[in-house]
This record gives sequence, C-alpha cells and structure tokens, in this order.
Amino acid sequence: MGKRKIEFLPDGAIDMKEVPFWTSARLCLAVIGFLGFIFVYALRVNLSVAVVCMVNRTAVAAISRDDNSSAGVGDEECAALSTGNATSGSSVEDGNIEWDKKTQGMVLGSFFWGYLASQIPAGWLATRIGGKWLFGVAMLVAALLTIITPVVAENTFVGLMVVRILLGAASGVTFPAMHCMWGSWAPPLERTKLMAFTYAGAQVGNIITFPLAGFLCKYGFAGGWPSIFYVIGGVALLWVVVWMLFTSNTPAQHRRITDIERRYIQSSLQSNDTDDTKRPSIPWRGIATSMPNYAIIVSNITSDWGAYTLLTSIPTYISEVLKFDIASNGLVSALPYIGMWATMNISGWLSDLLRRHRLLSTGNTRKLMDAFGKYSVVAGLLLVGLGYVDCTQPAVAIALLVLGVSIAGFQYSGFLVNHVDIAPAFAGILFGISNSIAAVTGFLSPVVVGIITEEVCCMCVCEGFEGAFRQADEAEWQIVFYVAAAIYLFGAIFYVIFASGVLQPWASGASKTLEVDDGGLAMAESPVDKGDNDVEQKERLMRNVTNDRL
Repeated sequence: MGKRKIEFLPDGAIDMKEVPFWTSARLCLAVIGFLGFIFVYALRVNLSVAVVCMVNRTAVAAISRDDNSSAGVGDEECAALSTGNATSGSSVEDGNIEWDKKTQGMVLGSFFWGYLASQIPAGWLATRIGGKWLFGVAMLVAALLTIITPVVAENTFVGLMVVRILLGAASGVTFPAMHCMWGSWAPPLERTKLMAFTYAGAQVGNIITFPLAGFLCKYGFAGGWPSIFYVIGGVALLWVVVWMLFTSNTPAQHRRITDIERRYIQSSLQSNDTDDTKRPSIPWRGIATSMPNYAIIVSNITSDWGAYTLLTSIPTYISEVLKFDIASNGLVSALPYIGMWATMNISGWLSDLLRRHRLLSTGNTRKLMDAFGKYSVVAGLLLVGLGYVDCTQPAVAIALLVLGVSIAGFQYSGFLVNHVDIAPAFAGILFGISNSIAAVTGFLSPVVVGIITEEVCCMCVCEGFEGAFRQADEAEWQIVFYVAAAIYLFGAIFYVIFASGVLQPWASGASKTLEVDDGGLAMAESPVDKGDNDVEQKERLMRNVTNDRL
C-alpha cells in the first residue's frame, strides 16, 4: 500500500515559534471586535436605563403603590427588608415624556422585532460580500439612529418604535458578520479564545452602560437623558472609523499583516486563495439535513431560554418573593455580567489548551463546555436552588444568581463557536439561522413564566399594569425554575449526542482545516472524518509529513 500523498505549501513549513500572537493582526481584530460588541450592547440597552429619567414617573409611581398594596398579609419581615433595600438617595427627577407602562413596553420591545428579522439575511449577505463592510455599515446606521433618538422620542413614540426596530435590525447583523470574518481569520487551535474574547465585549457593554447611563441621566448635558444617546452614539461613530481602517475580510486583503502570520492563518485553514470575489454557493440542503447544525440550533434555543428567564424573570422573583430590589444597587446588578465576562474568556483559553495538547478533540471540548455551562450550576444550583430561597436570605439569592450567570459563560465556548468548526465558510449564515430562531424565546419565555405565575405581563409588549396583580408564591416560582432546568438539561443532552467538531461534508468544498502543533505546519489533503477524532487523525498526518520530510 502506497503512502498517502502530502502537498506542502509553496513557501515551505512554518516555524510556529516565529508566528506572532500578541502583536498579530488576528489579535488586533479580536480587540477591535471586542470594543465593537461593547457598543453593540451599549446601543441596545441604553434606552432601558434612559427611560427611567425620560418618563414622568409620578403617575406610574401611584400605580406601583396600588400594586404593592396587594401584597400578602404577614410579610412584615420581608417588607422591612424591602424598605431597607430601597435606597432613598435617588434624586432623579421626572422626565418630560408621558408614557404609560404599556407604551414603554412597546417601545422597548420593538428592538427585538428588527433583531429577529435581520439575522438570516445578514448571514447570507456576509457569506456573499464578507463581514467587514456589513459590520461597519450596520454599526454606522445603529450609531446614527441612536443619536437621533432624543429628537424622535420627544415628538412621537411611534417614530421611536420605528427607530428601535431599525436599530434592532442593524444590531442583528453584527454577530453573523463577525462570525463570517472569524471563519477566515481564526486558526483552529486559537479559535475559541479569539472568538470568546470578542463576544465577551457584549457583557462589558452591559457592565459599562448601566452606570454610565445612570450618571449621564443625572449629570449629563442637553437635559440629562438625551446625553446618554449623544455620548454613546458619538463614540460608536469613532469606533466605526477604527474598524474600517484596521480590519479586512481576510488575511489576504490585510495591508499590515506579516507574511508569516498570513501564511500561518491561510495554511491552518487551507485557504490560500486570494481571489475573494469567488464566493462559494450556500449548501442549503446540507445545512437543512445536518444534525450537528441542529445540535447548535437546539443548544442556542435552550441557552437563550435560560438567559431570558434570568434576565426577565429573576428581577420579578426577587421583588415578589425576596422583596429585594436588585436594581437599586448598581454593583450587584453588574456582578453577574462581570462574572460571565471572566468565564467566557477563561473557557476560551481552557478549550484551546485542551485541544492544543490533544487532551480532548474539538467536538468533545465543545460538548464539555456546553454541558458544563448549561447544567452543572445554572440549572441545578441556581434555577432550582433559587426556588427555595425566601425573603430572609437575599445574600444567598444574589450569590446563586452571580454564580449561575457566571458559570453559564462556559457554554459560549461550546455552541457559540461551533459554527466555525463545522463550516467556517458558512459560519455567518449558520449563526444567523440559529440565533434568529433562538431569539423567539425572548418572547415565549416571559409568557410561559406569566402563565405559571398567573401574571398578565410579558417582556416586550405588556398589556399595561393598571390595577393590582396577585403576587406569585414560592411554589409557582419553583415550577418556573424547574421548567428552565429541564429545558437546559434537554439542550445539553441533545448537544452532547449530536454535536461535532469536524468539518462537515457539505462544507468541505469551500474550506478545509488542519490543526497544527508547535513544531511546524504543513498543508495536507485530509478527508472529512465521520467521527469525532479529527485531532488524532491530523496528528497522524503530521507524523506522516515528518517522516516524508526525513
């Protein structure tokens, strides 16, 4: 039996010790992308804070007092805690806009309609034209829409809804566009840490925006709250300039990349074609019949269900059952996001470490991170444990919340980067499909919670808060957490069974991947593995390369 034919790069093997990382163009892309996602979320959540000082709250406060009067008798101890937790130092004056709760819910929720609609088209467009211009133009539009928000808000809430829908559509473009770029930029054994660092900017955006918007609301120019939109939108415009100047769709197009880094990236992805006008046709049939793709979709859906349950229902639970206003303390509100930012980066480095030292294959690494983030602490300890914490244990509740949200960051080194593993050339469209379907849970999760707790409220379009509502008891909230835990468990099991870290046959014609070791790099024609032993097979290929060279 003859030896397998090995094709080397024309430039020869690459000494990995000579390939830069800390001064590399790919790390520069990660840093600029990280800053970009700070602004993606800053532009998204700024209205949530600004609405507090935009709206005349006098009438709303009266309704709120009526609602609180329906609290159960015999909660004196919890009422005392609630009074102590409500800070009296807030001196934010009423705004000049008269929106009731229903109007506020419609305005805030309108963002998600645009966000839901744009992701699949964005993924397709990124595959056709590349992610640089798509991301840059989307952020330019989002920044300009943010800057005009105060003028529109003071004149018509319908116009503001249109602005928020368009803002949501622009924001929905960003993730598929960035995914598409990483499909051309991220070497396989650096993929997780680069992508995790980039997308962790979203959590930093939350951490920064809430206190910054609160400060500008009280001390800002142009009447306070308008300065929130002017400052964030203006700085986002500066970021757009940096993005357009210092990034490119592919290493071949980059003007400042070193030759050895370009060769390293192209070799590891087996993509040295400099003609970027030739875009591969999208294998829709392969995508539609791929179980690894469905594993990502299911994981994304269940992850978003848990996230929206935490984001939309936990504050209500803390208010109703624990009688503790978590929003009154900015540091406490930011702690879960700080923890998630840290674990997203830690899990990214850990994943690549496991793969580089061949302790786990790519697929098994993704499964481990996804399952650990979904079910080890989030579902078991946080979601179930919170159901049994009462109003006398607010510190325990906050600890569970922070710990659970932080550990959830591990799953983003699982499904979130898996699109690039199985189909790097089509990562943008795959992400657009999975995230747009998963975004529906932003509407469904609060509705289910409302049915279980018998409350007439949802996250995006509320029916108003007129009249008193019956406070849900602990037993009903335990059901909410058990449902979320079960959904998390299903997502983790489905992903572990069907996920893969191997380039799929329907995507192999557009891109091929070779993982490298520290000794050098060679390009090899490697078959698409039907199992999940890609690292082991490539290790054998590397040994064959070494033997042939000797």
